[in-house]
Amino acid sequence: MAHQYNPYEDMLATLDKAAALLGYEKSDYVTLRTPERELKVSVPVKMDDGTVQVFEGFRVQHNTSRGPAKGGIRYSTDVDLDEVKALSAWMTFKCAVADIPYGGAKGGIAVDPRKLSKRELEELTRRYTVMISPIIGPEQDIPAPDMNTNGEIMAWIMDTYSEITGKPAKGVVTGKPIELGGSLGRTAATGRGVMLTTKHIAEKKGVDLSTAKIAIQGMGNVGYYTAYTLAKEAGAKNIVAVSDITGAIYNENGLDMESLLAHMSVKGNLLDTYTGPCTRISNNDLLTLDVDILIPAALQNQINASNMADIKAKIIVEAANGPTTSEADEYLAKKGITIVPDILANSGGVIVSYFEWVQNMQFMAWNEETVNARLAEQIGKAFNDVWEAAEKNNCTLRMGAYIVSIGRVVTTTQMRGIWP
Repeated sequence: MAHQYNPYEDMLATLDKAAALLGYEKSDYVTLRTPERELKVSVPVKMDDGTVQVFEGFRVQHNTSRGPAKGGIRYSTDVDLDEVKALSAWMTFKCAVADIPYGGAKGGIAVDPRKLSKRELEELTRRYTVMISPIIGPEQDIPAPDMNTNGEIMAWIMDTYSEITGKPAKGVVTGKPIELGGSLGRTAATGRGVMLTTKHIAEKKGVDLSTAKIAIQGMGNVGYYTAYTLAKEAGAKNIVAVSDITGAIYNENGLDMESLLAHMSVKGNLLDTYTGPCTRISNNDLLTLDVDILIPAALQNQINASNMADIKAKIIVEAANGPTTSEADEYLAKKGITIVPDILANSGGVIVSYFEWVQNMQFMAWNEETVNARLAEQIGKAFNDVWEAAEKNNCTLRMGAYIVSIGRVVTTTQMRGIWP
């Protein structure tokens, strides 16, 4: 019987390897192997037909030694405790790599939001907020959008929490609409961060982005803005393939990004209705294309034992969380493929979420130019920290990122001590 993929076990395997490189004893980092708090809730919703359905929800706080917990909320039928635990841990390390004063958290509800009416979705969100309200707050745990959630859902969470506490609480979530205290630049932040990271690794590896063949798996928010900023700002003229839930499209001479981005900018449009010049291929075909840079921006466990031998990309930039299993990661490293890990590559979202939170807590608003400039500065520093750690320890960039992040979290934990 094949071993079932468990994202939390994958995270632990990477954590242990990095800790060994740092020369840590188990007692030095054992607190990072287990979340501080795991909350599982039942969320009843009265449906439009009068029946009541109960949905399973989670909120996990992995580590708060460096600051309040931070992490998104996702709505997906695949949500389970192991996934949320792994994602919360990756948030701890992502915040530490970016050197922002947050710990890691994650939340989710096992639901297909496409099957709910808007009223049902709002009731689900507000009831879930009530259920997790004892452990969230602007100085305790700050949720954000994730898979299948957005600014409107964050507005419902903020409003519900504010009603519970009896006072306005804009800082309880990030990724809100601008009118409710959201930050300019937040919507595109994760994709912009991926673009900036791609520029840094291309420069280090001597790859010319203007001619490099690039494939992007996933055209949700992250994939779309990665493609947009690469094409519009980084001068990438040869994005040859992109994909979404309907499949992938490919053009060996480069896709027409003007028409493609215009098509995908219309709410509800998917690639199956795109009519520009292209060939239809599968998502797995996209992953195994002979390209210079592959950017998985969909789900975890996409590059694994079943396809790792067929991966031909020279560089992989992980825009998704956990897209490469630990087995595939080790195999590809031996093959000479450079992987920029998720906890570095997709940290733009949490960095600008931090900026949004700072603005809320200080009752300020920055212009988009300021947000983007500060994001570029923070991403650049994080990339250099990871690159130097990998060079110093003669290891992969993933190990370099974990060396940086674990070192920072362990240091703060030791400074604070174990009480009582």
